[in-house]
Amino acid sequence: MAGAIIENMSTKKLVIVGVILLLFQAFAFMVGGLIAPSPATAVHYLATKCVDTVKKPQQTKWFMPWGPNQCDNIQSFDEAMAKGIEANNIVFAVHIPLPNKEMSPWFQFMLFILQFDIAFKMYNQIADGALVHIDVGLAYRDDMNSEWTEMAHSLEQRKLSCNFTATKVTHENEGRHYECDLLPFMEVGSVAHKYYLLNIRLPVNERKKINVGIAEIRDIRLVGIHQNGGFTKVWFAMKTVLTPSILIIMIWYWRRITLMSRPPVLLEKVILALGISMTFINIPVEWFSVSFNWTWMLLFGDIRQGIFYSMLLSFWIIFCGEHLMETEFFETLVLGRGELKMCDLCVPAIKILPKLGRHSTKKSQDQTERNRFSIYWKQVGPIVFGSFCLFIFDMCERGVQLKNPFYSIWASDIGTELAMAFIIVAGICACLYFLFLCFMVFQVFRNISGKRMSLPAMSKARQLHYEGLIFRFKFLMLVTLACAALTVIFFIISQVNEGHWHRGEHMVQVNSAFFTGIYGMWNLYVFAIMFLYAPSHKHYGDEQSSIQCITGDAGVNSCEDIQPTTTITHVDGPTEIYKMIGQEAQE
Repeated sequence: MAGAIIENMSTKKLVIVGVILLLFQAFAFMVGGLIAPSPATAVHYLATKCVDTVKKPQQTKWFMPWGPNQCDNIQSFDEAMAKGIEANNIVFAVHIPLPNKEMSPWFQFMLFILQFDIAFKMYNQIADGALVHIDVGLAYRDDMNSEWTEMAHSLEQRKLSCNFTATKVTHENEGRHYECDLLPFMEVGSVAHKYYLLNIRLPVNERKKINVGIAEIRDIRLVGIHQNGGFTKVWFAMKTVLTPSILIIMIWYWRRITLMSRPPVLLEKVILALGISMTFINIPVEWFSVSFNWTWMLLFGDIRQGIFYSMLLSFWIIFCGEHLMETEFFETLVLGRGELKMCDLCVPAIKILPKLGRHSTKKSQDQTERNRFSIYWKQVGPIVFGSFCLFIFDMCERGVQLKNPFYSIWASDIGTELAMAFIIVAGICACLYFLFLCFMVFQVFRNISGKRMSLPAMSKARQLHYEGLIFRFKFLMLVTLACAALTVIFFIISQVNEGHWHRGEHMVQVNSAFFTGIYGMWNLYVFAIMFLYAPSHKHYGDEQSSIQCITGDAGVNSCEDIQPTTTITHVDGPTEIYKMIGQEAQE
């Protein structure tokens, strides 16, 4: 009779496999810690105040802050007032990147945060709920001599949130700056060009109350965040190497499943689905983003990661649930005229029941019940719903940014509150999921401990065999919990960092080793599950044929010799641990 590799492989070989996987895991962390630079870089920009001498400003005219075509500029608004220059004729120009540098497709994305330097004036203070109206345009080019091409243009609003820290609001404090929160400004999902130019206007219209009550804005500062090119190359290389590894083991695993004489059980199907989702997130389509201007790559990457998250979390629930079982260690089935028992070397009783014309009790029916995906809808349903909410949230921001890179859900009070509430709720749900998973693992361990009471009734060899299986399975469950814990931590940190990026707050500093280590851990875990739960090629020879013993009412024993086959028969499930305990009907 065949079993899974996790129960048939010798302890020595299993230890060797475990050590190899552990070395690969350490290597994944070292790649990020020793080779890759930090995941992202922040660059600070100070806008140059250019003067548009045309009475009716035209947005098609682009103002360069430096270089041979440098605009006419002023140093301060006092100079503008002295020269009679109106606020509507001032354009804040920012060239990306800084002089003597180039942007690169390896940067993958650009995220910009806006900060105003606002001076205090006794008779021109910031009004409550003040809104800044921004007329902004983005252009690009690929050499220093060509003309600028408009990429996006929008009229945006940002709410000021400023505090004046002086103890007294007096004339002596005029000229001191407010302390203002950073504001979300722009996000572009690809960096396909070498040079970018931002022209920002703050139009004033007192009749329409546009940019009135915002005090005196003296300067505009931007913080540009982009992915490091060196980290991108390491990340792409890992994807390129890991994709064929998972694809090959997945094909090998499913081929072994199809060789069995029974259809695949639910757990085996879910393991295949997990391998497919891992392959989907591994496929290095990002290589094309180096050559093509695919601004949707950020959104596509989020969708892929969301699918993998939902599949991984669902797998852990089903993996634990399929091992929460209620039946006895040796299934006792009531027959029409006697009792079915199994001797030390017998195969599961369910295998020969059809031949005997017997009917199993409700517990054997539970074996079929447990193989249905529908019984997990209460656990998997919230995971799918949460993933769908993640998708909607992403579409509300990055989906809109495909047309307008200056749009941000964080720009309004309602949007900010919803986004922050979503991040908080997502973090709480992730923690609750992990606690629920710990509870399920505890239930599985308690169930198995109860079944161990039957071990002393076995022969010594059989007892040692099942003790080894139980130890291996418990160790795998502990590894699963460790992976779940790190995954939850990674998810929470990612969500918090994304929120802080948009709000301009301090981020949780995450080393590249954490990203590469977690990504490597996911791949190694999926690889190990498919390898260990694949049907083993080992089977007993003729001299080790199983014997099925039946004790009738008269006390007469009759034994049936069960000859092994050359195909993988593995009738009841992937492992003996899986078969020896049944689905526990609990809420």
